[in-house]
Amino acid sequence: MTRRVSGFLLALAAFMIFEWINLGFNLADGHETGFYVVHGILIAVNIILAVVLGVVGVRAWKTGSRRG
Repeated sequence: MTRRVSGFLLALAAFMIFEWINLGFNLADGHETGFYVVHGILIAVNIILAVVLGVVGVRAWKTGSRRG
């Protein structure tokens, strides 16, 4: 994987974490419990995906620096 792709994965992971945590803080009160359950699950799954992308990006970045 090139450094360009690994940099993109790192940027995407950072954006996903920022965006979903921001959404979690901006959810307005007054919704039914199901609304919060669904959005909580969405937030958790997307943060896990962002962490996985970040790990893949860091490993690829380190591998790219050893090759060059």
